[in-house]
Amino acid sequence: MATDTVQCLLCPHCCVIRVRERGVCGVRANLDGELVSLVYGRPVAVHVDPVEKKPLYHFMPGTATFSIATAGCNLGCRFCQNWEISQAAPEDVPPYDLPPEAAVEEALRSGCDSIAFTYTEPIVFYEYMLDTAKLAREAGLASIMVTAGYINEGPLRELAQWIDAANVDLKGMTDAYYREMCYGTLEPVQRTLRILQELGVWLEVTNLVVPGWNDDEEDLRSLSEWVAGELGEDVPVHFSRFMPMYQLTELPPTPARTLAGAREISLEAGSRYVYVGNVVVENGSLTRCHNCGADLIRRDLFEVTMSRISASGHCPDCGASIPGVWGTGGTEER
Repeated sequence: MATDTVQCLLCPHCCVIRVRERGVCGVRANLDGELVSLVYGRPVAVHVDPVEKKPLYHFMPGTATFSIATAGCNLGCRFCQNWEISQAAPEDVPPYDLPPEAAVEEALRSGCDSIAFTYTEPIVFYEYMLDTAKLAREAGLASIMVTAGYINEGPLRELAQWIDAANVDLKGMTDAYYREMCYGTLEPVQRTLRILQELGVWLEVTNLVVPGWNDDEEDLRSLSEWVAGELGEDVPVHFSRFMPMYQLTELPPTPARTLAGAREISLEAGSRYVYVGNVVVENGSLTRCHNCGADLIRRDLFEVTMSRISASGHCPDCGASIPGVWGTGGTEER
């Protein structure tokens, strides 16, 4: 490696970056031989969302989360639903001035119980996320990461100490799909999922079902069996509807019947809690007790309309323990 180049070891791309150039993500640059973030404290999206929008259905339901994102992504998914900011250079999108201390202050002022790093790919603003999550825990706020999981093991293990919950987008179950549709590979994402679970981060999995690409029964069954077998029956799974977007505007939206079928396949594979997002299907957002079948949480889009789970996380009818984090505020430091 030339003496004026730097190598970024944050994600599996391991970019070797020449002076005044950037890595694949577009937001990590070599400035005179030093690797720097161009987006630290400079989010381009700041909103208060229901936590159900992430989607997280078994983590502090009915609470609000302070959601932030910077420009940039280390993948290039052709179906990206937030491509206007994820595929943008930081100089092309007006940012907010929101350093970690201000983000925590705004979250508290907004009455939120958590901060979510979301919308784009929070891995590319790793340092900003890590510093904010540390301050959030001190303030009693939980931290949520909504991610594609394309990160190297070392940085992930450091970060996971400060993250309370994660929704990981498992996009498909083959390298061919990841390479053609996302410009990445599968194995690092599977490793991320295993590590997050190993380290006690509350974990939910999302799969965006893209017509003609990852929507046949074999694809859905392979993903469902891997999640249930490798991560366990208690990890909630969300099948999300694709809408024509970015480079795939010629495709139709995912039919509701395809998503309903995906849910049934995942239940058959052994997952106890399976949901459907971005479209209404029967029981697609209903949480039921895995033991007695009682209705526990009903939702109308992102709004919780009924919740019967006790504060201790048990079914009020049979006493079964329901997997999840049902209180509010940050978890104790692990």
